[in-house]
Amino acid sequence: MGHKVHPTGFRLGVIYDWQSKWYAGKNYTTQLHEDIMIRRRIMERDGSDAGVSRVEIDRNANQMTVTIHTAKPGIVIGRQGQKVDELRNDLEKSTGKRVRVNINEIRQPELDSYLVARSIAEQLQRRVAFRRAIKQSVARTMARGAKGIKVTVAGRLGGSEMSRRESEKQGRIPLHTLRADIDFGIAEAHTTFGRIGVKVWIYKGDIMPEPKRPRAEGDYSGLERPPQEEPAAPAEVAATPAEAAAAPAEAAAAPAETAAAPAETAAPAATSE
Repeated sequence: MGHKVHPTGFRLGVIYDWQSKWYAGKNYTTQLHEDIMIRRRIMERDGSDAGVSRVEIDRNANQMTVTIHTAKPGIVIGRQGQKVDELRNDLEKSTGKRVRVNINEIRQPELDSYLVARSIAEQLQRRVAFRRAIKQSVARTMARGAKGIKVTVAGRLGGSEMSRRESEKQGRIPLHTLRADIDFGIAEAHTTFGRIGVKVWIYKGDIMPEPKRPRAEGDYSGLERPPQEEPAAPAEVAATPAEAAAAPAEAAAAPAETAAAPAETAAPAATSE
């Protein structure tokens, strides 16, 4: 069987960051289940209606910051921020910590893999033909500027007795390229004849690493120890007075020798008759 790697986990620490940012020692299990509870409560409360895609949690010493990414921020915020206040109070009671809630709007929900998968799952629950739902979602995503999309649905499609898997793909999905920005999402359609799983991969382009800046002189940040300077070349030994006096005499003799050489070459060779 093939061993499939999760596209997001494969790129964590390379081009993606973690959705939960905190450090814990002995109470790791408690905080992990607390994060799961917070995400489940937010998704059950506003997930389907407000188009909530993901929830990021950042913990400090005595405060927790919850960032909600949604396609419809008005529904999450409520009239005059009433729903946000209710959510904050609810989370503070359940966690016993100060909670700060941020709302981020998703401007193009067609390029968010979870929202696309959730849209297809909701259409399948309304008994829309699965091929039509997939093709329309793929066309909308590609029209928004995606470089590639792949959609896979699996289960008792159309109410058939035997479950099967169907896929639709457009563009390219470079799953082995670490710098490729591939958004991956999973959703489930709860139908009268069982569950149908939906997986969506959306390729948005490459995220290039930042160019390396040249180091300033004397900047050794990030190095274990500063580079050792190369030793200077040894200075030439000064000539003694006797050698310095002999040097002009040798230089004067050299032109005399060179002048005699042309005279020898100019004499014609004797020929014997």
